[in-house]
Amino acid sequence: MANEYLRRDSSKGLENTMNHSSRSHFSVLNPLLFFLIFAAVCASRSNAAESSQALATVPVTRETTAVERIFDGTVEAVHQATISAQTAGRIQAIYFDVDDFVEAGSTLIRFTDVEQTTDLQRAEADQAGARARLVEANEEFTRAENLKQRGLGSQRDLDRALAARKSAQASVTSAESAVVSARQQLEYTVVRAPYAGIVTERLIEIGETVSRGQPLMSGLSLEKLRVIVDLPQQVANEIRRDPSAMVLTAAAPVIPEKIIVFPTADPVAKTFRVRLELPDGQFNLFPGMFVKAAFEVGEAERLLIPAAAIVQRSEVTAVYVLADDEVRLRQIRVGATFGDRVEVLAGLHEGEKIALDPVQAGIYAKTSRPSLP
Repeated sequence: MANEYLRRDSSKGLENTMNHSSRSHFSVLNPLLFFLIFAAVCASRSNAAESSQALATVPVTRETTAVERIFDGTVEAVHQATISAQTAGRIQAIYFDVDDFVEAGSTLIRFTDVEQTTDLQRAEADQAGARARLVEANEEFTRAENLKQRGLGSQRDLDRALAARKSAQASVTSAESAVVSARQQLEYTVVRAPYAGIVTERLIEIGETVSRGQPLMSGLSLEKLRVIVDLPQQVANEIRRDPSAMVLTAAAPVIPEKIIVFPTADPVAKTFRVRLELPDGQFNLFPGMFVKAAFEVGEAERLLIPAAAIVQRSEVTAVYVLADDEVRLRQIRVGATFGDRVEVLAGLHEGEKIALDPVQAGIYAKTSRPSLP
């Protein structure tokens, strides 16, 4: 019994000693653990601050930009025409059809030329006869002039020879003109393209007999285009004072070479027609297309940021803003685009700093958040 009580007492004493030792160790480790956690948080915040300082940023600025008004316009080809027959005949061959590209001077249509060839041969024969009569008349005049000088001929004979020579010269001139006309009529049996372009309409068939003045084929050139826009009176007055405009295409805006404002208004719509002459080139535009034309009508101050700094997440447009050594994502509302810069309508203030690289800013924003122990 005594031994059993001794064992119980010794066991309780050992347990008390271990509990006291554990409490002593915990009391020592508790401040050390707190210090390590605090140091980790401070280091995390320090790294985040260094990262935010290394992040490329740009201040939000207010700049003066042009005020534009956009109107609908219609594309037209400067060179467009319908070719008509300049001589009568039957269609012998057609070398191009709708949507075919034609080089300048290429043969489009050929007529039968039997009648024109015959007329040319007749005119050349008449010309040869007129020239022979002129030679004879010159000889008669020379003979009459020699006889008159020797006193063997009369003045009447000399005058008659001179008149015959002048008549023969006139006949030669007339015959030469007839040859030129007949040759031109023969040339009209071959219809050629006046400029390079595309065939838009073919109005005749092979074997068809056409008369002079009948339309044959229509075409246009895509190398020289213009845009027609009808502007309200107020805008037209602004354009007259300071003509500045551009045509908005899918690829890039096109600056016209010349802006022409018509001097009279439409009597019904009360609008002024403006013609924008585009530089040489196609620009993926075709006659008859509707396009947007922007006209500069003044200036205004706008809040602008680089377009590369904007991040799009679903339907949210935002930027990363740097403030108090922290990078935060902030939603904004954007407006018009001016080159590589975008107008900000709401969400930012002038002077705030935003990240230029949204991908890098997103990484910094995640790594700068302190993790829980």
